[in-house]
Amino acid sequence: MRRWRGPSSPWMWYFALRRVKVPTEENVPMRVEHIYRYPVKGLTAEALEEVLLSPGECLPHDRRFALAQGDSPMDPAAPAWLPKRHFGCLAYNARLAALHSAFDPKTGTLAIRPPDGPTLQASTRTEAGRAEIAAFLTGFLGEEARGTPRFVEAPGHNFTDVAAKCVSIIGLSSLHALAAKVGMPLDPLRFRANIYVSGAGPWAEFDLLGQEVLLGGARLRVFKRIVRCPATEVNPDTAERDAAPPKMAARAFRPCRSGCSMPRCWRAAGSPWAMRWKPTQGDLLH
Repeated sequence: MRRWRGPSSPWMWYFALRRVKVPTEENVPMRVEHIYRYPVKGLTAEALEEVLLSPGECLPHDRRFALAQGDSPMDPAAPAWLPKRHFGCLAYNARLAALHSAFDPKTGTLAIRPPDGPTLQASTRTEAGRAEIAAFLTGFLGEEARGTPRFVEAPGHNFTDVAAKCVSIIGLSSLHALAAKVGMPLDPLRFRANIYVSGAGPWAEFDLLGQEVLLGGARLRVFKRIVRCPATEVNPDTAERDAAPPKMAARAFRPCRSGCSMPRCWRAAGSPWAMRWKPTQGDLLH
């Protein structure tokens, strides 16, 4: 069965294929296969055909909203970065993967479809609409909801896993190599990246660290590997924790007999198949 990605509407897009240009001596050709945003932290990925990047910003509407747990110190009037444990997220609330959502930035309407029951459609622009969304998500989380959660937004703030505003990239060749090594398919959406690229060999992302990359007309600086969390354990189709990619990678790519070894990031520092980029020059990515 195909995964439901929200109601049929003008704001749902399809993928476009474009080249990634890396200005280095050995220019490895890559293609942008998928572009995603995640309007609500922990909820459905939304595919984009193109997106306009601004310097120092995330993708528009990416992690724009979140369900703040009742004990979260999040203050929308004075937003500050907080760890993911303060919000509903897949790292702690795997059942959120069973919900399917779609956000219309033109109207501010958020639609959420549960596995059973009617679809919720509510406005993110009104206090009543946000309260309705919070009550819906709180009821769905059940005992995993702490106190009285709030559905929050803070203009100019993104509920990302790191304090820096950035765009995340994953090399599909690296994910395919890992899946082949461990003998099981791994849906790329487990990793909730903004941009998925193909074309280069496995682990080519290592060569991008510290580089500036051209995506369409936008220029981005690759500054950090992504530290992986239990969210990758969640199967986006079943909402079950059925794999542990960081541990699987650590077991699959131990030092080889010839003396080569995968960097320490396999175990703690970050993932070689995933990087964070800061937009340094805004333009259209498509």
